[in-house]
Formats: sequence, C-alpha cells, structure tokens
Amino acid sequence: MIREFAIILLICSLVLPGCLLGPDFKRPVVATKEEYRFGTVTGDSPVNLQWWELFDDPVLASLVTTALQENKDVLIAASRIEEARAFLGFTRADQYPRLDIEGDAARGNLAGTARAPFTDNNFYIAPVLSWEIDFWGKFRRATESARAELLASEYGLRTVQISLISEVIGTYFLLLDYHQRLEVSRRTLDSRVKSLKIIQLRFDYGIVPELDVNQAQILMEVAAAAIPFYERSISKTENALSILLGRLPDTIQKGSPLDKQSIPPDIPTGLPASLLTRRPDIMQSSYLLQAQSARIGTAQALRLPAIRLTGRYGGASDELDALTSGGAAWSAGGSLVGPLFDFKQSAQRVEVERERTKQAVLAYENTVLLAFREVEDALVEIQTYREEMAAIERRTKAARNATNLSRERYDKGVTSFLEVLDNERILFDVELELSQIQQDYLNAYVKLYKALGGGWISKEERETAKAQSTSP
Repeated sequence: MIREFAIILLICSLVLPGCLLGPDFKRPVVATKEEYRFGTVTGDSPVNLQWWELFDDPVLASLVTTALQENKDVLIAASRIEEARAFLGFTRADQYPRLDIEGDAARGNLAGTARAPFTDNNFYIAPVLSWEIDFWGKFRRATESARAELLASEYGLRTVQISLISEVIGTYFLLLDYHQRLEVSRRTLDSRVKSLKIIQLRFDYGIVPELDVNQAQILMEVAAAAIPFYERSISKTENALSILLGRLPDTIQKGSPLDKQSIPPDIPTGLPASLLTRRPDIMQSSYLLQAQSARIGTAQALRLPAIRLTGRYGGASDELDALTSGGAAWSAGGSLVGPLFDFKQSAQRVEVERERTKQAVLAYENTVLLAFREVEDALVEIQTYREEMAAIERRTKAARNATNLSRERYDKGVTSFLEVLDNERILFDVELELSQIQQDYLNAYVKLYKALGGGWISKEERETAKAQSTSP
C-alpha cells in the first residue's frame, strides 16, 4: 500500500501541477530622459563607494559606522528580512506532502444516536500522509509572492541604511552649523561688551549722548540672546543624533569645523535609466508589486476545486494490548473540494487583488517619479548653493570692512552711532547666514548621494562588487 501510494504521489507531482493561474510578472516600463536637467558629469564610478568618507572627517565616519551597527530602525529592518525568509519557508511547505500522526481511544455503548446492548472498545493509531495537489498553482503563486517579499525586505533594509546614513550626516552638519553660529554669537558678544564699555566711558565724560549707550546695550543683548538659543539647539541636535546612533542622549564629539569640511568632487550622476536599478526603494517597490501580482493567481486558484490525497497506515483494535500485535490497518483516498455558490465571494476576492495590484503599479511609478525629482532637486541645490555661498562670502567680507570703517568714522566723530549700529547688525546677520548656507551646501551633496542610491554600505559589498566586475 505504501509503495502504491508513493507511486501515486510521484505521478501526481510530475503530471498534475502543470497549471499556473494569474499573470506572470513583468516590471512596468518607465520612460526616462537621456540626461538630467542639471547634471554635468555623466560618469558612474565615484558613486559606488562609501561616499561619506569623501568628507574626510574621521568623527563623521565613526558616527556612520556606529549608526549602521546600533540604530534600532536598521535592526528592525534586518529582523524583517529574517521574518520574510521564515515566511517563505512556511509558505513553500504547502506545496509538499505532509505527514502527521493520528490516534484515538474510545469506550462506550453509544451506537450512532442509540444505546447499544454492549460496551465497545476502539483504539487506533496511524501516521497520516496528506497532500493537496497544487494543480492550479495556488501554492506556487503564494511562494512566488513570499519570495518577492523577501527580496523587497532586503532592499528595504538598504533603503533604511541609506536614509539613516544621510540623516546622520545631515544632522552632524547641522550640529556643526549650530556650533559655528554659537561661536559667531560669542565672538560678537565679546566685541560688543568691549564697545559698550568704551561708549559708557565716553558718556560718563560727556562726549557722547545717552542714546549711544542705549543703542550699544541693544546690540550687546541681541548677541547675548543668541547664545542660549544656539546652546539649546546644540543640545537638542545632539539628542537627535544620539537616537540615530541607537544610544541615550549624550554629548556628540565634533570633528572638523563646518567651514573646514572637505567638499566632495563633482558627482557623476550616470544615465537616468540606471536609477531604476540603483535606488533600493525603487527595487523594493518593484518586488512588492511582484508579490502583489502573484496574489491574483492565488485568488483565482481559490475559485477552483482543490484536489487532496490522504493515506493512513497504522494499527486499529478493540483491545489496547492488541493494538501493535494485530494486523495493519490502512486507507487511501482522495477528495475534491471547491466553492459552488458563495454569492461571488471568490470572484470578488480576485477583483480585490487586481485593484491592489493596480495600486502597487501606481505606487511603483510614483516612487520612480519621486526618485527623479530628488536627483534633480539635489543637482540644482548644489549648483545654486555654490553660487549663493560665494555671494554671501563676498557680502561677509564687505560687511566686516564696512563695520571697521564705520567704527573708525564714529571714533573720529565723523558719523553717528546709528551707522555703526546698522553695520554691526548686518555683519552679525550675514555671518550667521554664511554658516547656514555652508551647512545647506554640504547637505546638498548628501541629498544627491542618497537620491542616486548611495554607494557601498560595507567593505564586503565593495569586495563582492569588485569580484563580480573582474569575473569573466
């Protein structure tokens, strides 16, 4: 019996599962331009590296390494990969026969719904081999969906990693910006305290009016008020960066000052079409679409009958001590179960999956559109921030010179203190603005690397890529 049943299983596994319902997945074709609007360098190699090292700040590199190892969102994303891998194994197992054990022990005088004139014993134990033949491809489509979700989760981890790297670097540059603005505020306050003392002495000797003293006090307090503001901003930014590192809020070590950070070389953007395979979020969206598309086939298969084979081979007896010594008991059979009339529930299930697939297509296309937008935005930011920063640097130099000249004119009695007041206010504002634009300029590079899909996350990835590129 066992041999015959095994032969039946083998024949069924080779012959019957030939049908596969549902559409075979084809990735949607998205039209791309031949080049980016603001791209000037079209090479591709410098992107494929641990790009944060281009800023040449060891502290920054250490922060990125720590975040990749300890950030909780990264650990969650890595755990989701293992969850998806386990779910794939769980789903794939439905394609194969299953072996269970059944046992039963009963004693009584109930025969159907009537009382029997005698007491009967019944003992039974046997392995049960059962198999639902995947004739319509229900389990194969479910496995295809689970496999695509596994790949999507792997790209999801990379998406989280690239976003994390960008956020860590951006927050670090923001922290340096606040430190630099704090230094400007303290330097300005020291200068204004000295100026106030001089003006106070001049007022005491009747050289200048009290109005000059009050205006000098106003200038001093403006700088004084900026100091606690930036101290507070520094602390909050350190707290945010600590969380990104997966740690409790704490002080963050600084590396090179903001205005001493290395500017990366011009970044080759590559061809726009390469973005579709480089961006992990696009690939993640693509595999999620494939997973959803496979669910259409699963839903279609549920509308059709399921073929199940069952076999038992064990022992049965009316006496417990004869359960194993008596003759073998066996049974083999098949069943056909399927929906007959369910008020279109099965049909509507297919329509649900079709509509969800349409939504997944639109989500994929929208992910692609947003990716191209991010690249274009980052390219124009680099170009315009560079020009804007150069203008502000020239403005800062002029404001500093104008402030020195106005002080000399005031000391010689050529002009009023209002001129000094106006120039010092302009100088303070433009120095703060310069720090802000330096941070924005550096972060524009961060945005571009992220928009292009980043580079290698680890040395292992880099070595693997090198091996693949050199292999015949």
